[in-house]
Amino acid sequence: MAFRSTPALSRPTADDLPREPLQRLLVIMAWLRHPEHGCPWDLKQDFASIAPYTLEEAYEVADAIRRGDRIDLREELGDLLLQVVYHARMAEEEGAFDFKDVAQTIADKMVARHPHVFGDAHVEGDEHQSGIWEQIKAAERSARQAAKGPAGAADQPASVLDGVALALPSLIRAEKLQKRAARVGFDWGAAGPVIDKIEEEIGELRAEVTTGAPSDRLKDEIGDVLFAVANLARHLKIDPEEALRATNDKFDRRFRHIERRLRESGRTPETASLAEMEALWQEAKGTE
Repeated sequence: MAFRSTPALSRPTADDLPREPLQRLLVIMAWLRHPEHGCPWDLKQDFASIAPYTLEEAYEVADAIRRGDRIDLREELGDLLLQVVYHARMAEEEGAFDFKDVAQTIADKMVARHPHVFGDAHVEGDEHQSGIWEQIKAAERSARQAAKGPAGAADQPASVLDGVALALPSLIRAEKLQKRAARVGFDWGAAGPVIDKIEEEIGELRAEVTTGAPSDRLKDEIGDVLFAVANLARHLKIDPEEALRATNDKFDRRFRHIERRLRESGRTPETASLAEMEALWQEAKGTE
């Protein structure tokens, strides 16, 4: 049901909506975006304004998975699905594509990327499958670029780094950039040299701090340290984003312990010394 023109039904009720869940959701979104009877807030939105919500919902899905909360996961997946429906609806209004096109595209992509399931290809383990995937994805990128033609071509020639989204969280993007470069041999073969690189970058940062370098220089050196740490995580097969998330949670637990223990004596962190709080930090650490 498309609402590009005014429908006969002036305003819908719950009974007017389809019963099939996905079609029901698509029709709800169409009504929310109806130019005459829709929701004022929804009508004001565009791709750019909705994008932050899409990222937020994806993180909330990941959080529910991490917590093992299946009830929350069901709800958060619904919220994320709504984001897909929202973007697809706006694209349909532009005449670009609709939800069915989105579903068809990903279905075709999954079939193409699994020739060992939907074809006669033979895969020997995860590493072999990953290699096949990368070859297929590279071909897909070339095909997309060719389909866009000269008007859609970038100002710079094709790169193995093409397709690594700018909007990714920086640690995730660092890892993906490093993986792409590693495919063509731009990589250390082991973790040891990466640790040496981290120490080198910390030395450069220390020197800049010592000499009182301006903030832009310090930012550059801190970025180099973080990039090198992300590279080490990749070599150790550790997700840097997940590692930092776990450390954030650990800090949260331990600092709350400090607050709780101070509260027991009628005090707050503002009235405690750093030495006292450090002692309580070590106490919290010892209980874990």
